[in-house]
Amino acid sequence: MDALELYDDHARARLVPEPPKRVDAPERTPFERDRARVVHAASSRRLAAKTQVVGPQSDDFVRNRLTHSLEVAQVARDLSRALGSLPDIAETAALAHDLGHPPFGHNGERVLADLAAEAGGFEGNAQTLRLLTRLEAKSVDAEGRSVGLNLTRATLDACTKYPWPLEQAREGKFGVYADDLPVFTWLRQGAPAGQRRCLEAQVMDLADDVAYSVHDVEDGVVAGRVDLTAIDPPAVWATLREWYSVSATDDELDEVLADLRAVGSWPTTAYDGTRRSLGSLKNLTSDLIGRFCGAVQAATHAAGPGPFVRYAADLQVPHRTGLEMLVLKGIAAHYVMQAEDRLAVLARQRELLGELVALLAHRGPDALDRPFADDWHAATDDPGRLRVVVDQVASLTDASAVSRWEALRARR
Repeated sequence: MDALELYDDHARARLVPEPPKRVDAPERTPFERDRARVVHAASSRRLAAKTQVVGPQSDDFVRNRLTHSLEVAQVARDLSRALGSLPDIAETAALAHDLGHPPFGHNGERVLADLAAEAGGFEGNAQTLRLLTRLEAKSVDAEGRSVGLNLTRATLDACTKYPWPLEQAREGKFGVYADDLPVFTWLRQGAPAGQRRCLEAQVMDLADDVAYSVHDVEDGVVAGRVDLTAIDPPAVWATLREWYSVSATDDELDEVLADLRAVGSWPTTAYDGTRRSLGSLKNLTSDLIGRFCGAVQAATHAAGPGPFVRYAADLQVPHRTGLEMLVLKGIAAHYVMQAEDRLAVLARQRELLGELVALLAHRGPDALDRPFADDWHAATDDPGRLRVVVDQVASLTDASAVSRWEALRARR
């Protein structure tokens, strides 16, 4: 059976029904149209100037949110195809998964979460749903209200990494704000009771884990912060436990690191910047991605006959594979994320975003882009207006956040 046939009319439905496209337009499936809408969205372009790990202005080699999303999309598409589900859905979810991230990456996300507490909080994944279904301009309903990109139910469900509201948050993670619950309820129609994610969302999440566990280390090596031939395990394990929930013992983590070092392309000499050294590093990233995805594919196929679509099956991630990715995350966290020079930059970013929110809230619609100024006028209370300010700030790139802050300070 063709993978497209596994997705019924319920999965293909859009919140606002759309008329057939003109007969001379290229014939595309509903899910191909979804992918195109995300690719052409303004919020996708802005990802090129948003921080992944270090700021995009610091080096022309390091990944930004856009290049990271493209890499996640490639991993998701390949894994989805291998499982027999529709690659367009998982790829679109991967392309969209970071759209809601604000300036300065997770650092900015934490600032906005604190400042938006009285407006229902802030979470990058909830902001992604808000962009896709409200803020990104494409379609409107019968009353003229924006419905965002008007994606299909299956695609929106695949984009929902955390299918629960703030009240059910796990470690601060949730996927929908209170005022977006109507569209969330619509997209979750037909989902099993509880917080289960569809398989395509699980593929997107796994692809994200695979990509940043491998690529953050690669960027750290090229930046001269990580030497894969001189890892200090006790120090890394301490950082790993500080950053992530890890129950494995030091002995088990030592074994996992030994297995990774046994990968044929793991370097035996320090990175020296030559093409040969860079090529070897690229081979390592390819081998690790193949190792992780291959293990997941084999485990998922072994768990049942499928079909591996929507709620007919779940992705199976072997415990050991999860630990291998965690070890790589620990290496990046220890040598890159908590480096002393980086901590000072993070502190300044937090201060700037806090001031920017305060300045915009004080100035109101005169300081907001037109769509957000309209939202401000439509808001009925202070929490609603604060949400508008947060929407505006979250839409900015690293550079535009700085320039907007400088311009507002100059006019005080």
